[in-house]
Amino acid sequence: MTQDLPRSVQVIEVGPRDGLQNESGAVSTDEKVAFINRLSDAGCTHIEVTSFVSPKWVPALADHDAVFRRIEQKPGVVYSALVPNRLGMERARDAGVKHIAIFTAASERFTQKNINATVDESLARYTEVCGLANQEDITIRGYISTSFGCPYEGAIDERKVRDVARALLDLGVTELSLGDTIGVATPDQVQRVLDAVKEVATVEQIAVHFHDTHGRALANVLTALQHGVAAVDSSAGGLGGCPYATGASGNLATEDLVSWLSAMGIHTGIDLDTLSDASMFMERVLGHTLPSRHLQARRAGK
Repeated sequence: MTQDLPRSVQVIEVGPRDGLQNESGAVSTDEKVAFINRLSDAGCTHIEVTSFVSPKWVPALADHDAVFRRIEQKPGVVYSALVPNRLGMERARDAGVKHIAIFTAASERFTQKNINATVDESLARYTEVCGLANQEDITIRGYISTSFGCPYEGAIDERKVRDVARALLDLGVTELSLGDTIGVATPDQVQRVLDAVKEVATVEQIAVHFHDTHGRALANVLTALQHGVAAVDSSAGGLGGCPYATGASGNLATEDLVSWLSAMGIHTGIDLDTLSDASMFMERVLGHTLPSRHLQARRAGK
């Protein structure tokens, strides 16, 4: 383990997709586009815009094509989208998407409950998707949910995470996002999972995605940084609850992450005030406060 922290961290903003898909209130296409443009203005350099999934399954993102076509794409910024299958891949390609994400898990019961397939079946489904993406020079990010724990199976063997990571890399995935789906990870567990995944991937290929259900997200990020990881997923305002823990906070808030990294002298390129303004804009749209601690302090004038 290295104790030296990276001098800069790539923040992957997932709020417009991973956050808004969990919101019960309607958000218009215009509001989504305005939100994403505000995130771009804040200096976010990787924004996961939407998901090209069937509106039947995720009605909140039914306007995926319109949103992606209408956002103002700044040079040097990665605008990505999640795709579940070949049809979604084709729609994303036709909308001009140059960076996609695919989604599987390290838990058999989770994939069965979530997409009615085994882990191996989920990976097989992506063979066509990744083949088409590689053909079109579209980069591929791979999410591995339940990397640190499953709501149905409990603890997950880190070797299973390693094996799924290897399979994704074989498909042409260039970055792996290790997800703490229910927010149960601990720093010692993060170390074990990273050690296992680094048997098949370089540290530059690894990102982490922690939920803050038990208030451990930043402690887990610190462990990941100490192990050389320099890419972290987060969600503006803390958008997106934890669907397996009613009432619990979900995604790590981007403001909290950026403020914390800045306090340690780690560069993100994101302007905290502009980012906070973007999140407060979405608060007004949704009609409820977001869980970001930084936003809470800002409201209190602290």
